[in-house]
Amino acid sequence: MALHVPKAPGVPQMLKDGARMFSGLEEAVFRNINACKQFAQSVRSAYGPNGMNKMIINHIDKQFVTSDAGTIIRELDVEHPAAKLMVLASQMQDAEVGDGTNFVIVLSGALLEAAEELLRLGVTPSEIADGYEKALEKCIEILPSLICEEIKDCKNVDAVTKGIIPSIMSKQYGNEDFIAGLVTKACVAILPEKTTFNVDNVRICKILGSGLLQSEVLSGMVFKREVEGDVPSAKNAKVAVYSCPVDITQTETKGTVLIKSADELLNFSRGEESLLEKQIKEIADAGVKVIVAGAKFGDMALHFLNKFGIMAVRLNSKFDIRRLAKTVNATVLPRLTTPTAEELGYCDSVGVEEVGDTRVVYFRMESSESRISTVVIRGSTDNYMDDIERAIDDGVNTFKGIARDGRFVPGAGATEIELAQQLLQYADTLPGLEQYAVRKFAVALESIPKALADNSGANATEVVNNIYKAHKEGNKNAGYDIESENSGTCDTKEKNILDLYMLKYWGLKYAVGASTTILKVDQIIMAKRAGGPKPKPAAGSDDES
Repeated sequence: MALHVPKAPGVPQMLKDGARMFSGLEEAVFRNINACKQFAQSVRSAYGPNGMNKMIINHIDKQFVTSDAGTIIRELDVEHPAAKLMVLASQMQDAEVGDGTNFVIVLSGALLEAAEELLRLGVTPSEIADGYEKALEKCIEILPSLICEEIKDCKNVDAVTKGIIPSIMSKQYGNEDFIAGLVTKACVAILPEKTTFNVDNVRICKILGSGLLQSEVLSGMVFKREVEGDVPSAKNAKVAVYSCPVDITQTETKGTVLIKSADELLNFSRGEESLLEKQIKEIADAGVKVIVAGAKFGDMALHFLNKFGIMAVRLNSKFDIRRLAKTVNATVLPRLTTPTAEELGYCDSVGVEEVGDTRVVYFRMESSESRISTVVIRGSTDNYMDDIERAIDDGVNTFKGIARDGRFVPGAGATEIELAQQLLQYADTLPGLEQYAVRKFAVALESIPKALADNSGANATEVVNNIYKAHKEGNKNAGYDIESENSGTCDTKEKNILDLYMLKYWGLKYAVGASTTILKVDQIIMAKRAGGPKPKPAAGSDDES
């Protein structure tokens, strides 16, 4: 009979075999902080215009070469529970603002690093968390006083381009003016009068070949597909959109047809053909020049479409069908019926073009106002075009931010240093132990200009000192000049290095939220995973049958 080994008393006694538990400062808190510090360190080197690229091969062997923190953390598939909280905070930032994901991770990593020093000095995690909360309240109180620019008219192309350039500069340093011009053109063209701007209405089509400067914006949609029939183009076309196949109609119920003679067989085939011809003729009589379908075109249907001079386009994605229907203002029909005037869409020109060696179908809206615009990206490699797409995505999200709240604060570390300077003064007014946490919060804010300096190859301490000096002299907009040879500063407003007010507001909130949540964890209990090998029952137990 096997010897029964008793479990240790306490929590382990209540859990299944194989469960693990960590508690206390050393085992839980420092372990979490260490994981988060290392995670933040790996993303920190990708921060700013001179940030390094990361090469990531994800779980399905797809390769990414990018410095975009949002993509890096999405593809890394982080397992550690504490680091996962940081990932969630940066994903919330991505959902709320669409940019500043790296800012959240770098700042929360710096806050936890600062907290570790205080914990080793004997300050409790709850006191540090309270201090961080107070510092956050003070930052949000100071932030509106740092606003240096505001865009009130979203249709003003020059002002909007000025606001979009900095967010693209951090991804594509050197090409920011051209890409910002594309983004502004695409966004302003579809800006609705009454409702809010929808990011999904700016589509991207990547076509291999040529160079970035051959990229263009088109009002309407572009698909990397061929037309189905012989009609290659149509002007001022009425468009019918179907989600079903354009073919001889199949009956809903199964049935058997008994044919006794060759004449009956001929009449039956001819009846099917004439029915299909009648349907397509009625569609043509309604003025339709283009039919878009979500499924296949039958050979017989194509023959009649060519006969009546109707252009046939097939789109496999139901989402593309919906977007196209929105673009041309049509209704998606589930059955092959003649569309009414209300169900028909309109497009100025539909046709096939050869871009590089790729044939594309375009739906252009020239005279009428389009609801969707497409940026056609050209580039030498797929990875390069993916990176351009991410930069455009950030630019479009910045435009959405401008449409909601057009206020800007200085970038290049100017806002962080000004907040840090005022927080150090605020810490002196606090009586309790929170003042240490507030001071450490100010030190953590310095990690943003330090990251910019480190990635640009400058002396980070010297850069921070120079910015502090400029701020002490009353220049609130002084930030790090990455183009200077001697760790110099520049006026961020003059150089047009601006950050959205919303980006800093939510970034600070999410970074502090994540770091205080991680600090307040004092126990990690890892229950045994389901699906593992089952323990063998003890000899002589009742389980054996």
